[in-house]
Amino acid sequence: MDFFIVTGASKGIGFELSIQLRSKGNKVIGIARTVPADVEGFIATDLAQTAGLVELIDTLIDENREMATSFTLVNNAGMVDPIGLIGSVSADEMITAMAVNLTAPMILSNAFIAKLNDFTGPKRIVNISSGAGRNAYEGWGTYCTTKAGLDHFSRVVALEQENVEYPVRIVSIAPGIIDTGMQETIRASQKEAFPLLEQFIDYKEQGLLSSAEQTAEKLISFMENEDFQVVGPIADIRNF
Repeated sequence: MDFFIVTGASKGIGFELSIQLRSKGNKVIGIARTVPADVEGFIATDLAQTAGLVELIDTLIDENREMATSFTLVNNAGMVDPIGLIGSVSADEMITAMAVNLTAPMILSNAFIAKLNDFTGPKRIVNISSGAGRNAYEGWGTYCTTKAGLDHFSRVVALEQENVEYPVRIVSIAPGIIDTGMQETIRASQKEAFPLLEQFIDYKEQGLLSSAEQTAEKLISFMENEDFQVVGPIADIRNF
């Protein structure tokens, strides 16, 4: 049985990934700050509190090692706040965003690779990135930086794993513009904090946003059909 760990699994892409992967007969553990009611296979964990993440990964792998034929970690959790020009945002919000968007995925990936060092089956890490990590946007200083960091971290891991006997394959993939709570947060911001506000409002009004359900379907198809080593560590779902 294929085993998946999905962060940010209580809503949006993460929730759809968890539900759809489970419907295909996979074992899925969703990690989120809040756990959906009446849904099994979720663990309540605040990724901004990074101290217990290594132990969490170790426990999940230990509990599922005997039955798992493959392991996949999907680092999906992310936050767009704080939105605002640098010089006007909250330092505390920057620290939280750095932890959720970058520090937690790095720690989880590090623990995942270490714990599965001698596992001979397929091992994969899917980092959900963003075009914001590849382009600069005013008002998204923290978000752009963390996603760029996630991309570059993925490049380093891919390079390191080239010389490992049982390598972990990794890809940092941008999912496109999706109609999720993050988009609601963006549209609720002020133009002085985010100069591209009207453009993102237009995306919604013109029906240009993909649904979380559609995006999850595309991501699952990507994971099922693409060779991560061939694709390389940086990808965009719209190219597949």
